[in-house]
Amino acid sequence: MNAERQTVYRWSLIWSGALVALVGAVLLGVAITQSDAWGRVAGVLGLSALGWGALIQTLQSLGLSALQSTALRSSIQIVGARYLLLGAAAWLVGWAVIASGIRRAPEASAEGPSPAAGAALYPRLAQYRDFYWSTLGAYGGGILLAELVLILLQTFLSSGGGAGGEGGGLPPTGAFAVSLIVSSLVAFASGFVGASRARRLSMPEATIGVIYFGLPVPVLLTLVEQVPDLQVSLGYRLREVTYVAELLGRPVVGYWLVFSLLVLMLVLGLNTGFIAAGSGRLDLKLRFELFVARRHVGVFRPSLLLGTLAVLMFGIVPPLIVYGIIRSVEAAVERSRIRALGLKDPLAAASALNRLKLREQSPTMMMTALSVGGVGVGVMALIIVLSVMSGFEEDLQKKILGAHSHVVVSKYAGHLPEYKRLMEQIAKVPGVAGQTPSIDNPVMVLAEGDEVQGIVLKGIDPATVGSVLDLRKNMLPGGELDNLTTPEKIAPRRAFGGFGNPSTQQDEEEEEQESEDPIIGKSTKSAQPKVLPGIILGRELATIMRVVVGDRVNVISPQGAELGPAGLIPKSRAFRVAGIFYSGMYEYDAKFAYILLDEAQKLFSTDGPSGIELKVADVDDARRIATLVSRELGGYPYRSRDWGEIHRNIFSALRLEKLVMGIILSIIIVVAAGLIVATVIMLVLEKRKEIAVLKALGVSDGGIVKIFLAEGLQIGVAGGVLGLFSGLVWCLFIERVGIKLDPSVYYIPALPVKIEPLQTALAVVIAVLVTYLASIYPALKASSVEPVEGLKAE
Repeated sequence: MNAERQTVYRWSLIWSGALVALVGAVLLGVAITQSDAWGRVAGVLGLSALGWGALIQTLQSLGLSALQSTALRSSIQIVGARYLLLGAAAWLVGWAVIASGIRRAPEASAEGPSPAAGAALYPRLAQYRDFYWSTLGAYGGGILLAELVLILLQTFLSSGGGAGGEGGGLPPTGAFAVSLIVSSLVAFASGFVGASRARRLSMPEATIGVIYFGLPVPVLLTLVEQVPDLQVSLGYRLREVTYVAELLGRPVVGYWLVFSLLVLMLVLGLNTGFIAAGSGRLDLKLRFELFVARRHVGVFRPSLLLGTLAVLMFGIVPPLIVYGIIRSVEAAVERSRIRALGLKDPLAAASALNRLKLREQSPTMMMTALSVGGVGVGVMALIIVLSVMSGFEEDLQKKILGAHSHVVVSKYAGHLPEYKRLMEQIAKVPGVAGQTPSIDNPVMVLAEGDEVQGIVLKGIDPATVGSVLDLRKNMLPGGELDNLTTPEKIAPRRAFGGFGNPSTQQDEEEEEQESEDPIIGKSTKSAQPKVLPGIILGRELATIMRVVVGDRVNVISPQGAELGPAGLIPKSRAFRVAGIFYSGMYEYDAKFAYILLDEAQKLFSTDGPSGIELKVADVDDARRIATLVSRELGGYPYRSRDWGEIHRNIFSALRLEKLVMGIILSIIIVVAAGLIVATVIMLVLEKRKEIAVLKALGVSDGGIVKIFLAEGLQIGVAGGVLGLFSGLVWCLFIERVGIKLDPSVYYIPALPVKIEPLQTALAVVIAVLVTYLASIYPALKASSVEPVEGLKAE
């Protein structure tokens, strides 16, 4: 028997009932398997696991889903009806036996009523209520409302409703930021109102509200990605939400991260509401509580802050050596002073020596220093790693967008012979900074030394390509982009030196010598030497092919194949290297080549470019501008894709990697939070007498909670500020001095660093929130100390 809850457990009945219920579950499974109905009942079973199944079945029985229920029953043929009936009966009997094995113990009435029978109950216990329906409504309705506000506001702002004009919506990331802030405030306010109403944390109500009202939305969003029917019915309505979630690579990760954030804001709101209104009246003043908290922990002592900062800046060993030397000298000087004082006044010397021992042996001060240092290390590591990863992302984005356009306009099928008219229409769209036609296809390139490489050949317009791509800036000395339009200006082969097979030069010279046709007896040499069209190769591709400016290469394309005696054969054309470019990205320098747009149309046998590439004024606003371009062109058959959609995989991988690294490094802060819990608990144990005195003087439970939450927050703020300062100093050091890298491996000469204000501030906010959450439990334990218990030993 559990003496605390007065409950009797008859384990023989409980285990017997569990066995019978298990047999019933197995029989039901056999019946569903024989009927081949797992796919249809899996949803109901999943809902039942969370407690929603009974509610949905009740609604269906009331006729709200009569047609759906009829269709479901008609489509399921129960083959194992016998197993179904036996399983259902065994399941019900098993749970009935389990219920009979748990009962309340009879009231102990042998001694009769106590002398206090009929007296007024302790007010704190008399006012207690185990459940508040209004609080459940506030918590559950608040979390559901916050999710709906996020989805609807995101869609409204991204679609242009926020700007009051067609196509004038915010960028998706900006709309998401606004929507997330508003929905977080809604969740916080609902938690605050619910806790204020109940005057306690009301965790049962919060748990039920989150599970039954908060979970359906992220579960539905997750199922939309998995169930085709939901994708068809809801996918187009949630496209703005899905787009932002896909920035992390996997939308499901984004959905559940946002849900976790809203739950966190709800928890913060209900804690704040309990603290502010737990005494029965709204009390937001913190002057007295902050004063007591500062006296308790002494976080902002110069010696503690400077020592922690030294450890963060120079490592743990050198500062500890210096600290040990200084403390030894201080102790020697202090003991010498006490000895001199003892020669005059032994009693004063003994008191001074006792104070010295207490100061040196205070475990709370040591735990406080370790907690501040732990939070500082976590924040510093988070800032440094995220800044370095942001530097990599920015450098990679700059190189990718320098070699590719921001937006590509094309047809769903076919080419764009009317591209000049389309370019005139696109020029009217605000935000478009440049545009150029292009055509690209995979080909094989063959050098005269038998080197073969598969590449992407791109036809460009040299007059307009500079307004979109950085190709002209990336050209290496010895070649020019304009050589594509004037191939006769390309210098003779090997004029710039380099490597290659000398025999190829001799062969070409022999080809140019005058020869005589043996049949007609005339010279076959043309009056003008043959001018080959120009081609621009990447530096890595030129190295692989072992060619330089002026060399001849052959391009073989399966597109536009020609009819030969044996059937279709790939088309082959000869080109002369007009220039070599270097973008800094190995993949592009080894896989891309450029020729004139007209030559590409002839090679691929097309009547126009495959797309129009655009450059926009604001890279982060490319998706909205792409939408405006599609509207300007009238929609189908034209479509426009922004760089985020074209290169989604690589940038999503980078963002997901940064997120994972941030979560992993946040574990350091969580470890520091454990030290904070231990520190605050030690403070509670040390200050039980002081807590009792304060409560006897009229300080409410919320006031005691404020004191110890303030102590934990002071540790978090001190550690966060020190980590912020040291992290920024280390980032500036890496940026100015640099950490050298091998460009042939990492494509960059030094470690890049980009300090983003938002993510830097977010690291400090995470530290403060974690320390706040870590301080809640010790603060609640401190508030439960009764005056009589605290003063019992005095």
